[in-house]
Amino acid sequence: MANAYLESTTMLNYPHPDIQALIIDHGWRELPTYDAIGAIYTFVRDQIAFGYNSGDTITAAKVLKDGYGQCNTKGTLLMALLRAVGIPCRVHGFTIYNDLQKGAIPIWLFSLAPERILHSWVEVQIDGKWINLEGYIIDAEYLGSVQRSLADQCEAFSGYGIATPCLANPKVDWQGEDTYIQREGIADDFGIFTSPDEFYRGHQQPLGRLKSVLYRWVIRHLMNANVRRIRRKGIPQPKVPEPQLK
Repeated sequence: MANAYLESTTMLNYPHPDIQALIIDHGWRELPTYDAIGAIYTFVRDQIAFGYNSGDTITAAKVLKDGYGQCNTKGTLLMALLRAVGIPCRVHGFTIYNDLQKGAIPIWLFSLAPERILHSWVEVQIDGKWINLEGYIIDAEYLGSVQRSLADQCEAFSGYGIATPCLANPKVDWQGEDTYIQREGIADDFGIFTSPDEFYRGHQQPLGRLKSVLYRWVIRHLMNANVRRIRRKGIPQPKVPEPQLK
């Protein structure tokens, strides 16, 4: 089974020239395992911006080309890069409640979102144990913008693609331990899968034909524009009405 956690698949297509060139450029194969995990994890978290791709089942090379992704697609790229340098990994499948997406998904689009959204994180093996990695989903620039907009509150928070016990200091940095940024929003646990290909053979987001077409060609672009706006300008603050002169 250990070899299965290193294999390339249709989705984990790490022999792709773009992925191989990226690995060579960053010298990840020459790093010790702990440092390689940290370097790859941080690259996927921060250099692949939080955003919404055309679908969950796109390949790792396509995620890299897009330059953005969400939990499932960024996880595919993370797994491909880890396996490409010889680090075993697997995927853990879930659903999350859509409430944590409120704000990232504009309010006027939110009613179109399903109640539960397909979700996953990556589990990486190091020193004989498995570590959960989920903190790669939200890039540091976007997270910082949300934090500043909400005065870095350290309390349970759900919204804008985040669900964490402490918004001011979520566990998202690689320190050899589990990282999380959406775990507090988990609804269903589907268990562990060797690859994303295996996960999606049994689990798909049930949008229906019309919503799937609308999502791919219209809705996700509006969502991505909203995410970019938050990253640049922060969360829009409600206008305080000016005092009326008597």
